[in-house]
Amino acid sequence: MAITRLACCLTLLSTYCYFTVLAVVLRSNDNSPWTNEFESIELSCLIESISTTNPRIEWKKIKNEGPSYVFFDKKVSGDLENRAKIREPATLVITNATRSDTAKYRCEVTAPDDQKSFDEILINLVVRVKPVVPKCSVPKSVPFGKSAELHCVEDEGFPKSQYQWFKDKEEIPEDPKASLKFFNSSYTLNSESGTLKFSAVRKEDAGEYFCRAKNDAGHAECGPQKMEVYDIDVVGIALGVVVVVLVLLCITVGICCAYKRGYFASQKQNGNNYKAPAKGDGVNCVKTEDVGRGERLTGELLSQRHDGSDGSPRRLTTESPQVML
Repeated sequence: MAITRLACCLTLLSTYCYFTVLAVVLRSNDNSPWTNEFESIELSCLIESISTTNPRIEWKKIKNEGPSYVFFDKKVSGDLENRAKIREPATLVITNATRSDTAKYRCEVTAPDDQKSFDEILINLVVRVKPVVPKCSVPKSVPFGKSAELHCVEDEGFPKSQYQWFKDKEEIPEDPKASLKFFNSSYTLNSESGTLKFSAVRKEDAGEYFCRAKNDAGHAECGPQKMEVYDIDVVGIALGVVVVVLVLLCITVGICCAYKRGYFASQKQNGNNYKAPAKGDGVNCVKTEDVGRGERLTGELLSQRHDGSDGSPRRLTTESPQVML
């Protein structure tokens, strides 16, 4: 019985070894490698077992738009051309990685002479990019007790940057209660968006602020910017409003007095620009010059009438001229 069991075990073991030898098997030292931008990286693809002496090796880059060849027909192609090479037996070495190289890569080996003629492994490569100097926005002056927002933005870093704020070269904690220096401050800090918001600034919040953007590849900082906190002069504002009201009141009174005294009359009467008054019922109006001329002529005629030779009044044969309308 024991001999029979031993024979069965040897048979199974020999069968397993037979199919293992006749099968292509791949493995990788690191299925999730990473590197910093402009550095080199190896995508490990090791052949553990194979019988075919000249297998076909291919590398494909897989992104959202679909797979594309990186190594095909024993030469590097695509966007890795002149930047990559194959290290025997099938490892892909990228000598100058860029952010566009972040993707999944598939190593495929085909061995026609093997019982299991095909195998593949998937490798996820991440190229980390150091942040650039972030754009910081700090208000120059804020009234005491009012709200204020400080912003920090950086879009180049990969993975996405995290943000830190500093006041007078000391890091501001996300929770103000975690530090005695910022214990009474009323702010919220969002390390994801880079926003530092004060709900009500205090005199102690004045100082120099700068922001740091960081990720696994490194960090970058903007220059310090000063924020001042000033008091609002309520008494001065009230006095200013009173003065403005008094000035407007004086101007209004002056204009009313000028109207009453006739300084703003639009027309003046004179001898050359006479405006006749309204004509009443049964009354004829004449110009002043015509009336004077008629009175002088009537006086002369009357004097001639009383200047007769016998001293008696003379009858006029000529009618007195009528006053013309």
